[in-house]
Amino acid sequence: MRGPHNIIRLIRTGATFERTGAMDVVLEAYKAPKRLRFAARLLGWPFKWLGLKGDPSLPPATRALTALGPAYIKFGQILSTRPDIVGEELSLQLKVLQDKLPPFPTETAKAMIEAELGQPVATLFSEFSEPVAAASIAQVHRARLAETGEDVAVKVLRPGIERAFRKDIDAFYFAAGWIERLAPFSRRLRPLDVIAHFEGVVMGELDLRLESSAAAEFAANTAKDEGFQVPKPRWFLSSRNVMTLDWAEGIGLNDVAEIDAAGHDRSVLGARVLQLFLNHALRDGFFHADMHQGNLKIAANGDIIAYDFGIMGRIDEYTRRVYAEILMGFIRKDYRRVAEVHFEAGYVPPDRDIDEFARALRAVGEPIFGMDASRISMARLLAYLFEVTERFGMETRTELILLQRTMVVVEGVARSLDPRINIWEVAQPVVERYIKESIGPKAILRDLVKTARVLARFGPRLPALVEAQLIRTGNPASPPPRPRKERGPVFVVLMVVLAGAAGYFLRDMM
Repeated sequence: MRGPHNIIRLIRTGATFERTGAMDVVLEAYKAPKRLRFAARLLGWPFKWLGLKGDPSLPPATRALTALGPAYIKFGQILSTRPDIVGEELSLQLKVLQDKLPPFPTETAKAMIEAELGQPVATLFSEFSEPVAAASIAQVHRARLAETGEDVAVKVLRPGIERAFRKDIDAFYFAAGWIERLAPFSRRLRPLDVIAHFEGVVMGELDLRLESSAAAEFAANTAKDEGFQVPKPRWFLSSRNVMTLDWAEGIGLNDVAEIDAAGHDRSVLGARVLQLFLNHALRDGFFHADMHQGNLKIAANGDIIAYDFGIMGRIDEYTRRVYAEILMGFIRKDYRRVAEVHFEAGYVPPDRDIDEFARALRAVGEPIFGMDASRISMARLLAYLFEVTERFGMETRTELILLQRTMVVVEGVARSLDPRINIWEVAQPVVERYIKESIGPKAILRDLVKTARVLARFGPRLPALVEAQLIRTGNPASPPPRPRKERGPVFVVLMVVLAGAAGYFLRDMM
């Protein structure tokens, strides 16, 4: 229920930040102006007594977010990957949220497994460990299959997690609605749509059958990717609240010291993380959308291992081409083309000045090129980019939220491995290859092949569909309706043969 009770929930959020000391840490990390600091204190201090105490052993920001619940933890995980935006100190505090949260009892996990899978844990597994990782949604145990002796990872959802998430999301909806009412200029950012998108993503993450399906699809798509591994699900040991995967042995990507001690080249790993993400997003249109360090490992042979497939992104082919052209325009410093693509895709209202927009984009892109990444302030760049979107009336594109968010996270992961990485130089070969394969002459022929195949399926129905449409629209030029004649088998075969022949002809030309 999105009622007034959510006001208390939001007040408690500010009060919790005040009580735990997180307010000072966050305001300092964002270098908030004095007026904002004063307003935050004014709203938080009188209600400090309402704030949640949290775990005093945790750092302030982590303490506040874990006390507030799983939805807040999710936001903290994202920020933990961007020390260039929130600062090294806050980023380090938030890394605890990736996989080191307090676990729930192992006996509770075993009881859930037995209830879900219908067999005692001792029958299924010859060994079953205490939690080896615990995050906002679930925790993971290492186990050994009783039947084969193979090591597996068993993921179990936190008890009551769905109810906790729904409470937070309900409060977010309430806040977004009031933001739209009190600040009309914010409507272009579509806060309610953003929260709806977030809700859809999170609710999908709470059904581990969907995560098993995503893991299987992702493994199939990336089977030939060099230097990349995806553990495969064990379907017979998975259900709504339990998922079993092959065990992935490796060094966590958040343990830089151990990566160095093992002799891995961090600059190579940083570039590979970024290129793998772009490959999956552009080539497959299906990508891991939660690629923070807590969900990545380095195998002994240097391969990157991805796991935790609760949040996956999917983008259609048209959007992938738009995204690739925008990236390529930035790489080539062709800001006019970047602006044109934004207008062609409808991302910028048509009444705005395209040349002015191109000039604004140049101010975003130029500071990045030819400069050591460690000298670039992503916080300032993002702030200016936000100003540009506001000035040109760009609305939030909900279909791109997950892609944009993941790009921010992946860049942060790459920078944590190689602070001097230049994302445009690393991205260039991947984007160029995609454009060559998907936007050039071969892509045109491939599109024609798809069109021919569709016509081959629907060809027999097209005449009747056209006639029906003419009758519905009342076209005066159309002849009076006649009794419909069933198309004979000769007509059907002819349509299929013609369309199919065209398809195979075009395919051979590619």
